Amino acid sequence: MRELILKMSISIDGFVGGLDGGVGWVFDADPQATAWTLETVWNAGLHVMGSRTFRDMAAFWPTSTGVFAPPMNQIPKAVFSKQGPAILNAATATAALRDARANAGAGPSAEPQPGGESWAEAYVASGDLAEEVAKLKAQEGKPIIAYGGASFARSLVAQGLVDQYALRVHPVVLGKGLPVFSDVGMPRPLKLVSSKAFPAGSVAQIFRPA
Repeated sequence: MRELILKMSISIDGFVGGLDGGVGWVFDADPQATAWTLETVWNAGLHVMGSRTFRDMAAFWPTSTGVFAPPMNQIPKAVFSKQGPAILNAATATAALRDARANAGAGPSAEPQPGGESWAEAYVASGDLAEEVAKLKAQEGKPIIAYGGASFARSLVAQGLVDQYALRVHPVVLGKGLPVFSDVGMPRPLKLVSSKAFPAGSVAQIFRPA
């Protein structure tokens, strides 16, 4: 049995993005925070996300040479989508377009990175959310790390499916935005497991249900 960790950057007033989905405020180029995030991501046995986040990531990570590309590409993925296997077209279409541009000589083409093909091989969870999560938790291996988007994360929280919260709290107030805790019907006590402040002002906080 493995746990599900919800990993997200969040403002101090509880939003994970602006009303337009903007998240520019999460990029602070803090080496210590980057090292913490990288260690957290490498600890995953499975990345899980909603369909919108999957489409964005499947278009970006397979050719990225950034520091997070190896774990994001090489660790298996699962996408939660009512579309069924059709959601994987997002990954295969991106790869086909890249190859077509390269063959046509339409400018330089980014090289696919090791493990990039795994996006087109992701497990598609299209059934009941709680049942699908239970199946994934029942498998052996390192923890499941969920990334969002906001709607998917909100559903995980609302149904009590999160075993651990890995939140990087940024020193910014958005006022309005995309919440993840708005569908909780009543107060849910959490236990602070650890807290680590970084030079640029963000704080990594690990919580578990009390």
